[in-house]
Amino acid sequence: MKIPKPMFLSLLVLAFGVMTAAAAEHTWVGNISDSTCGVSHLNGPMEHGKRTMSDHDCTLACVKNGGKFVFVHSGKVYSIANQDLPALTEHAGHHVRIKADVNGDTITVSDVVMLTKKTQ
Repeated sequence: MKIPKPMFLSLLVLAFGVMTAAAAEHTWVGNISDSTCGVSHLNGPMEHGKRTMSDHDCTLACVKNGGKFVFVHSGKVYSIANQDLPALTEHAGHHVRIKADVNGDTITVSDVVMLTKKTQ
């Protein structure tokens, strides 16, 4: 069965549009955390020898002990593909605005800006 040329071109344009939309960079507000603590650092003191730590120090300690940086947005935890991005260490545990490409539950972060208010 032959597909008519106008229909083929329409399908080709549609497929290109879907691929472009999937690769688009998004801007989100949330927190840089770690795969051990995820959404909350409430278990931090137990995990770190009963020491009280800031979210920043807890995140760095968990990553040093084998955890991975993650991004938490609206209670959902996203894996971060580019773990070597220096801004992740700098803003570990902070409330941030990021720019990132999304692929399912994994993001590739291109920019991180620390926010001063939780409502931004």
